[in-house]
Amino acid sequence: MNHFVLILLLVAFPALSTDMYLPAIPSLCTMWGITMTHANLSLVAFFLTFSAFLLVHGPLSDTKGRRPVLIWGISLYVVGSLLCALSPGITVLIIARSVQAVGAAGASAVGLALVKDLYEGEARKKLLAYVGVIVPLCPMIAPSLGAFMLQAFSWRGIFLSQAILALPALYGSFRLQEPLMNPEPGGVRDAMRRYARLSRNMSFMFYCIAFAVAAFAFFCFIGGSADIYINGFGLSEQTYGLYFALNAFGLMLGSFLCSRLCVHVESHHLLILSFAGMFASAAGIHFFAGPSPLSFALPMFFFTMFLGLSRPISNHVILEQVTRDTGTAASVITFSFFLVGAVAMEVITLGWDSKPLFVAQSGMAGALVPLFLLLFIPKRHRG
Repeated sequence: MNHFVLILLLVAFPALSTDMYLPAIPSLCTMWGITMTHANLSLVAFFLTFSAFLLVHGPLSDTKGRRPVLIWGISLYVVGSLLCALSPGITVLIIARSVQAVGAAGASAVGLALVKDLYEGEARKKLLAYVGVIVPLCPMIAPSLGAFMLQAFSWRGIFLSQAILALPALYGSFRLQEPLMNPEPGGVRDAMRRYARLSRNMSFMFYCIAFAVAAFAFFCFIGGSADIYINGFGLSEQTYGLYFALNAFGLMLGSFLCSRLCVHVESHHLLILSFAGMFASAAGIHFFAGPSPLSFALPMFFFTMFLGLSRPISNHVILEQVTRDTGTAASVITFSFFLVGAVAMEVITLGWDSKPLFVAQSGMAGALVPLFLLLFIPKRHRG
C-alpha cells in the first residue's frame, strides 16, 4: 500500500471512532433505559483513554519500531470494535470503547511519526496539508454514515463497519517496511527519559504549546456552537448543521490552500500570514457580530480557514525541531492539541454573558501567542 494512503487512513481513526457513533446514543438510552449522561460515559471513556495512550504509543514506537505498534494498535482497534458491536449493556460498551481507544491511539500517534520518517521538506508540507483536509472531512461525513448504518442495520452495524474500515489500514501496516532502522532499546524508564529530553528542547516545547493554544477559540466554538446558533440566534437544528458544516469546509479550504502555497511561500511567512488572519477574523467577530447569524458565521469561517492554513505548516515546523524520539514528539504534539481542545470545550460551558464575544477574545489572544513567538523568539533557533 502507498505510504500516502496509509497515513491518511491512520489519521482518520479518531473522528470515525467518535462521530460515527453519535447518532446511536439516543436509541441506546431508550433500549437500555439509561440516561444521556450515562450513555455519554462511552464517549468520555474513549476520549480519556485515547489521550492517555497517545503518550504511551509514541515512545513505544521509538523502541519497538513503527510497524509492530501499528499492527498491535489496529488489531486491538478491530477487536475493540467487535466487542462494542457485541455489547449487551452500557458497562460492557464503556470497557469495549476503552479497548478501541487504546488501538486508535496507536494508529494516530504512529501516523504522524511516519510523516516525519518517510517525507522531507516540501513533500512533508504537502502531505500534512492533505492530512489537514482529511481530518475535518471525517467529522462532516461520519455522523451521516453512522445515521445510515443505524437506519439500514442497527447501532451494532456502526461498530461492525468501523472494524471493517480498519482492515485496509491493518493490511497496509503488514505491508509497511519498517522505516525506523535503529530503534532505541528501553522500557518505561527510557520512555520517561525521552519525555524529559523533549521537555528540555525549548524550541520544540515553545512551538508545540503556542500552536496548540492558537486553536483554543476553535475548540470553544465547537463546544459552544449549538448554544450559540440554536439558543442564541434561534436557528433550527437542521440549519445549525449547515452553519457548522461551513466551518468544517473553511478548515478544509485552508488546508487545501496550504498544499498550494507551501511550495512557493516560506513556512515562516505563511505562518505569520495565517495567525495574522486569525487575529483579524477574531477581531471581526468582536466588533461586527450582531443579531444576524451571518455576522458571526462569516468571520468565524475565515478564522477556521486561516487555522486550517496554519496547521500543516505548524506541525511541520514542530517536527523540524527534533532529530530523534520522533514517535514521542508526535505523541506530545497530538496530546497537546487534544488537551487544549478538552479545556476549551469545558471552559465555553461556563456562564459567559456572550459566547460569541468570548470566542472572539480567545481567538485574538490565542493568535497573538504564536505571532509573538514567530516574530521575536524563533530568531534564536533558526539554522
